[in-house]
Amino acid sequence: MRASIDIGTNTVLLLVAKVSDGELKVVNEQQRVPRLGEGVDKERNLSEKAIRRVIDALIYFRKVLKENYPSVKTIKVTATSAVRDANNRNEFIKQVKQEAGFEVSVLNGYEEAQFTFWGSQSVLTVEKPIAVIDIGGGSTEIAVGSPAEGLTDRHSFNMGCVRFTERYLFANPPNRNQIEDCRTEIKNVLINRPFSFAEGTKLVGVAGTVTSLVYMELGLRSYNAEALNEYQLEVATLRKWIAYIQQQNSSELIDEYPEVMKGRADIFLAGLLILEQTMELYNFDRLLVSTGGIRHGAILKSMENKKGRPE
Repeated sequence: MRASIDIGTNTVLLLVAKVSDGELKVVNEQQRVPRLGEGVDKERNLSEKAIRRVIDALIYFRKVLKENYPSVKTIKVTATSAVRDANNRNEFIKQVKQEAGFEVSVLNGYEEAQFTFWGSQSVLTVEKPIAVIDIGGGSTEIAVGSPAEGLTDRHSFNMGCVRFTERYLFANPPNRNQIEDCRTEIKNVLINRPFSFAEGTKLVGVAGTVTSLVYMELGLRSYNAEALNEYQLEVATLRKWIAYIQQQNSSELIDEYPEVMKGRADIFLAGLLILEQTMELYNFDRLLVSTGGIRHGAILKSMENKKGRPE
């Protein structure tokens, strides 16, 4: 039994998993949405209030592990875009250690893409080449490879749903000019670091933007990883939802979809636009959903002989 915690720009995610014969079986997953990266794009510092929200979430996760999974001895805690961008990241890491008892490893963009690639495969059966897109709050990673050959290319783009909402989508809901400005900048960021995909490459989507959208499309009443994994989301469906979401304010979205929109409604459109522009740029007509991610990859990193894991 192992556990990992992913401290992202918007969410903090806990994964408890059983490792057997080089494979990972999910036992429990939990989420909190403290938005650590609020204001980091402009201020370059983590705010005291945001740090407090994250530490409270970590203390809660520590309690969950102690009370329900006492056999867990290995707990890997990673942090991504918001922490690596912040000037006060060392103070944050020290405070987490003092108050929650966790050692935090800050992933660079290269490592974040690696972990995402490994983690995405852990819940899928696909054998073809894949391009994994992880739309986070502060950054977006694309990682390319195959289960057989491992990771062959990756990049971390300095754009995410929190960062680009704060930069471009000011109104609630945003107006047409704001949306088009956001689309234009997303496209500019993507074309500055192009990818070349092998024939037959499948686009795989991980993280909250993708899973929340499919949750809504399927009309689910509670989170269901089995229903989400390997669901094929067509680009036409994505466009349909963008047309709807851009007309709703965040309160309306939370009222309609509280399970997935609380803590995400105001930044959701930016994530959808990043996905839209990526699919359009590379002519992907559909996306395969994976509920795996950084937290899965963090556990897999310590395992030997994991299929598809590059050394």
